[in-house]
Amino acid sequence: MKVILLQDVKSLGKKDEIVEVSDGYARNFVLPKKVGVEANAKNLNELKLKKAHEDKVAAEKLAEAKALAEKMKDESITVSLKVGEGGKTFGSISSKEIAEEMKKQLGYDIDKKKIVLKEAIKSVGTHIVDIKLHTKVTAQISVRVAEGK
Repeated sequence: MKVILLQDVKSLGKKDEIVEVSDGYARNFVLPKKVGVEANAKNLNELKLKKAHEDKVAAEKLAEAKALAEKMKDESITVSLKVGEGGKTFGSISSKEIAEEMKKQLGYDIDKKKIVLKEAIKSVGTHIVDIKLHTKVTAQISVRVAEGK
């Protein structure tokens, strides 16, 4: 009997997969525990529509991320960092501070986890920071670090 899985089943398959199982296994485990439904015409059509909707939503999110990356391409923010004698800096600029400044200065509400820093910024000057907007889209923004109080 063919069934459509409603959730991941360890030895059987992943959610939304169509798998072939024995009739007894389907009647005694898959259907009663609601981990799958019979793959009849109605359920197959619902699965097809659900996948089409998910693909459409994923394409829209990708397009939004590309548009935002294009918009952010020429943007820059300024962050101040306390500097002592001889150009020695006190502290550093983290992804959290960059996210806060982006919201204040540019109006972009970006999660700090999406800002990719190999290490915290500890020097004055201009730094290019990567922002992971989507699995396939990475934007770059210029962060100017100025001497502060």
